[in-house]
Formats: sequence, C-alpha cells, structure tokens
Amino acid sequence: MDFKRAALFDLDGVLVDTEPQYTAFWEEIGREFFPTDPDFAESLKGHTLTHIYNTHFADSAAARELVRQRLEDFEAQMHYPLLAGSMEYVKALREKGWGLAVVTSSDRVKMECFYRSHPDFPQLFHRIFTAEDVKRSKPAPDGYVEAAHFFGLEPQECVVFEDSLNGLRAGRDSGAKLVGFTTSLPAEEIAPMCDVVVSDYESLSQLNIEELWQDI
Repeated sequence: MDFKRAALFDLDGVLVDTEPQYTAFWEEIGREFFPTDPDFAESLKGHTLTHIYNTHFADSAAARELVRQRLEDFEAQMHYPLLAGSMEYVKALREKGWGLAVVTSSDRVKMECFYRSHPDFPQLFHRIFTAEDVKRSKPAPDGYVEAAHFFGLEPQECVVFEDSLNGLRAGRDSGAKLVGFTTSLPAEEIAPMCDVVVSDYESLSQLNIEELWQDI
C-alpha cells in the first residue's frame, strides 16, 4: 500500500446512528448504579468497555457481569442505521485513493452484531481497529496513531472524523486534522477542538474532497 493520506473514522455517531440508543442504555445503568451522577452516560462516550468496567465496576464482579450481559443482549437486538450519505462519502474517498480505517472503542463482539446488519461494511475499509487493538482507549490518541502508522503515515497526514468529546480529544492529541460531527454534541461545544465542524454528510460533501485536505 502506498497512501499519501488517510481518513480515520469513528463508528458510532459518525458512520452509524446508534448514539441515541447507547445513551438511553447507559442512562438506565447510571440511574440504577450511580443515581447521584447525572452525567454518567455522557462521560462514557468514546471509552472502551474494559475502561468502563475497570473504572466504574471494579469493586463488584457481580455488577460488572450483570451490566456486561445486559449490554450484550442489548447490542444483539439494537438497530444499526447508517448515517445518511456516510457510505457514499467513504466510497468517494476510496476512489480518490485515500486510505480508509475505522477506529472504534467497540469490541469485536459488538462489531459482529453490527456486521450482521451490514455484511458489506468491512470491505469498504482497509482496516477496522476495535477496542482489542489498542492498550489505551480514547481520549488517549493511541488508536488514531496506530491507524496512521498502518498506512505508513504520520497522524499529521490523516483526517479524523469524530463526534464525542473523548474521541475528539483523541483525534486532536494524535496530531491529525479533525472533522467534528454535531451528531452527539452542539457545534459550539466541539468547535474549539476541530478544524471543520459539520452536521451531516450532505454538508461535508459540499466541500471538495481534495480541497478539504488543503483547507484544513
């Protein structure tokens, strides 16, 4: 592979519209286990399950196993709608010769559920990095640094597409260019961390793909 640049995508909230479902799930868990923390669900976005379990459920193996099983059952039944225009945008970048990777905090068990709904999804990307592929989860930049190196590039030669605060911090701290989606948070909250802020793929597609790299 010989790539001059690469696009590195988060999954939930960037390519697939699952954030509202996950927010509802973790809000319910928060009300049950952490009733005094109204921001519990929001604080988890972008983190791997290992990080969540080790941080919030380290003192109770029973609670950890209960939440793990609930989440596994939830993900097996949830819907995985792709964000409108996301796959068309990915295909356009591929035709332009960009390297394409997904860098998600989701684990492989969840991804197998996702692939059952979208079996052609993996073939659109050169590599999909899951939680098992990194030692430190977002907001650590490890996943994006490793993805850039997979293409023989430095992060500064890549564009990261993110929506959550933890993901945005990971992308920013990797040194990559950063496109922020307002699918999870308002534009004014994420703008200080981003080179470009967009609401959806229609607004992103209005930018010339090659000019996007030059402009940001």
